[in-house]
Amino acid sequence: MPLTARTPRPRSRRTLAVLVAAPVLATVLAACSTSDAATTGAPSTDENGNTTVVVADNTTTATRTEITVQPQAALHDALPAAVKDRGTLVIGVGALPAGFPPLAYVGDDHKTLTGAEPDLGRLVAATLGLKPDLQNNAWENMFVRLDSAQLDVGFSNITVTEERKQKYDFASYRDDNLAFAVKKDDPWTFDGDYHALAGKTVAVSSGTNQEKILLEWQQKLKAEGQSFEVRYYKDNNSVYLALASGRIDAYFGPNPGVAYQDQQSASTSTPTRTAGTFSGAGDSLQGLIAATTKKDSGLAQPVADAINHLIRSGQYDQWLKAYNLQNEAVKTSEVNPPGLPLDNA
Repeated sequence: MPLTARTPRPRSRRTLAVLVAAPVLATVLAACSTSDAATTGAPSTDENGNTTVVVADNTTTATRTEITVQPQAALHDALPAAVKDRGTLVIGVGALPAGFPPLAYVGDDHKTLTGAEPDLGRLVAATLGLKPDLQNNAWENMFVRLDSAQLDVGFSNITVTEERKQKYDFASYRDDNLAFAVKKDDPWTFDGDYHALAGKTVAVSSGTNQEKILLEWQQKLKAEGQSFEVRYYKDNNSVYLALASGRIDAYFGPNPGVAYQDQQSASTSTPTRTAGTFSGAGDSLQGLIAATTKKDSGLAQPVADAINHLIRSGQYDQWLKAYNLQNEAVKTSEVNPPGLPLDNA
């Protein structure tokens, strides 16, 4: 999630929570952090030590997928001694109070912490030969607990930024993208060239990273004698009602939320589709989402190696498909890749 310099709270994190349509489950409000034992059935391990992780468990908003992971002894041996001896990977998720589907939310059983982020954490833990200990937190508290070593790693849609790299190490696992949603039968596409927006009416949320990008494109088009209209709505439901009725041509928002709406609307009378994506970091840098560890903890490299093992085995792709996030796939996990610059505004 993009973060402006000197701003403690990431802009697109807020945006995603606001713009994804999903019920707010009261059980998520129960505590500042909860362990995996309280929020999900632990992944099952067979007599050979292989662990089966149920991706999208206890939810009908994604495709339930069983993935059996074989622990990698070499990766386990590379772990810091304290983590190896403990036998668990303490994973922070910043999904309190309401969650943000499809990335992290409480499932249909009102207790299972599900979503793409905690599920990848479970898969990484299994690959490292560790048991996952999921800890759900308020967003700000997750970083406090990383700082104090109460958490080993954060899986919570965290964008790599140069500012954050001063305090944390990263292992990337998804592109950080924005996306255009249109009606499914609309042939319009966006390939990164803002000229395609000429004559369109596009909805966006005020005060967000995507609004900043959209308004910059609008000014460029005006300077060239063309234009498009920007509209604002009070909530996500209003946006998609406007799209269905033809009052707007497209909505520009965080890619995971757009992908989630595509999946949710597929069997309705008003299905949507993703017409194109754009880096949340702008046109000069591909933004990246990454697992986040305390700086110099020794965990970022083993986590990146575990993710790369999942990529090579095809299990990473299975995880993405369960949540309709294939358009954010990375070819490889990198440790501390280039992040949003300090002067990003």
